[in-house]
Amino acid sequence: MTTDSITATSQSVGRNLIAGRWSDAGDRLETINPSTGRSIGTYADAGEPEARIAIEAARRTFDETDWSRDPRRRSRAISELADNLERRVDEIALSLSRENGKRIGETQWEVSTTVDWLRYAAASAIVLDGGRASEVAPGVYFQTGREAMGVIGIITPWNSPVILSMRSIGPALAAGCTMVVKMPGQTALTNTLVAEVIAETTSIPAGVVSILTEGGNAVAPALVDSPDVDMISYTGSTHVGRAIAKAGADTLKRLSLELGGKTPLVVFDDADLDVVMQNVVAACTLMNGQFCLTGSRLLVQRSIADKLRPMIVEALSGLRVGPSEDPTSDLGPLIDAASAQRVDGIVAAAASYGSILVRGGVVDDADRPGGAYYQPSLVEVDRLDVPLVQDELFGPVQTFEIFEDEADAVRLANGTSFGLGAAVFTTDEWRARRVTRNMRAGFVWTNCWGVIHEAFEEGGLKQSGYGLLCGPTAITEFQDTKLYAQVAPQ
Repeated sequence: MTTDSITATSQSVGRNLIAGRWSDAGDRLETINPSTGRSIGTYADAGEPEARIAIEAARRTFDETDWSRDPRRRSRAISELADNLERRVDEIALSLSRENGKRIGETQWEVSTTVDWLRYAAASAIVLDGGRASEVAPGVYFQTGREAMGVIGIITPWNSPVILSMRSIGPALAAGCTMVVKMPGQTALTNTLVAEVIAETTSIPAGVVSILTEGGNAVAPALVDSPDVDMISYTGSTHVGRAIAKAGADTLKRLSLELGGKTPLVVFDDADLDVVMQNVVAACTLMNGQFCLTGSRLLVQRSIADKLRPMIVEALSGLRVGPSEDPTSDLGPLIDAASAQRVDGIVAAAASYGSILVRGGVVDDADRPGGAYYQPSLVEVDRLDVPLVQDELFGPVQTFEIFEDEADAVRLANGTSFGLGAAVFTTDEWRARRVTRNMRAGFVWTNCWGVIHEAFEEGGLKQSGYGLLCGPTAITEFQDTKLYAQVAPQ
């Protein structure tokens, strides 16, 4: 990337990378370590002026250079980006753990896996061209070709900002697009390290990728509203996804939306309970329950409910919530104290319609200060029409629900507006096939949970969004198809 005055950015100061230049414009805000409740740095809060400059640069670069027409060049650039990120895995993982509260092992997995996803994107730039040709009648020739869509606005959440930003950046680069990436203020210092990796990638021209961090809500609407932005790739809540879809209609933007989830974990009476326990606890606590695929609903066949219930109670009760860098912590704090209080209030309200099996709650003591720690909770409910079942919670809370047979399990599993993930636990292969076939979810797992791979698509159904990322389809999200027709002279 061609840059002016780029120097190593202190980890205590977050800045924005706009068309190859560092920018300190905007208000100075603080970023907080939820493990301590204390400030660990400041960052420049990007706004509409910075968004406008970045969009203009992305538009100009796309329209006036040959970036979109040289797939081998783009493949080499993405490979260089992967190499640069791989060299800084530990540094970026530590920063992310300190900013969003995920345990260090989880953040190391996130950053190292992102390297693999970028390498897949690099290959896709030269392998997945998507075109075809045919003589459809004597002397009549048709050919299709895929072309870069243009300028992409990428909006990334705070729970996994490295992998979820690169999940769009990688295939968008492979497709030949330019982009403006809006990243969250909660992970501002980590965002700056990601921007440094991009700045160090000299084979990516200035103007192709800009990284903006904002603590408010100015950059995202600017991307959605701008006629110079051709597409929005958004990962986040269903509520915000709906707002983006409505606003994007004014310019008929292409949208890729991966939204909220309410993953059911369906346990039949023939399941291997050792496998169930490993997955159920992880599904509740991974990323501290702040994951679109969190296994927040445990559906158990009635004949084994009395056996499994005390096992889950014991497992969740015995978990230790602690600092993200402490190797003895089973899960870290939520993103902030307000989130912990919100989750606690929802669980407290659930006592009016459910049975509290594990109360959990906010933890705030000398070793775990700041008010962001939340001990996991488990609530037994027998109704579908209650908030704990219908709403995405974003915290380490599970419901315990009982079903009678396969039909009842499918009815309950499909009984929310979400359709992102679902899992089935059974030793009967054909039962698993029947049930997963009838589940309305984009991810379905059998005797496991949360297993993903860069070579296979990810996306949701129903109110969990539309569009696919990862796998061979990912590059096509950022491309248009053009048809060429020719008739030979007679």
